[in-house]
Amino acid sequence: MKKSLCSLSVILALGLTSALAGSTKTYQVTGPVLDVTDSMIVVQKGDERWEIARTPDTKVKGTLAKGSKVTIFYSMTAVSAEAK
Repeated sequence: MKKSLCSLSVILALGLTSALAGSTKTYQVTGPVLDVTDSMIVVQKGDERWEIARTPDTKVKGTLAKGSKVTIFYSMTAVSAEAK
């Protein structure tokens, strides 16, 4: 019994570790939409213009339109890296 509980604990710990390792930190930006296309959403945040890439997998609740206020959740992904 003690051995099976120990094995179960190890399995749960490994599952939790792999679940956490796969998660990526997410960020958000809120502001009015300046432009929207199939490949990007442009949002005004203060004095800055944020262009955020959009893919067919991007989930949208409601209708994206110029002038509407939105909150966009995004994550950062490295496209390439160059060590020197």
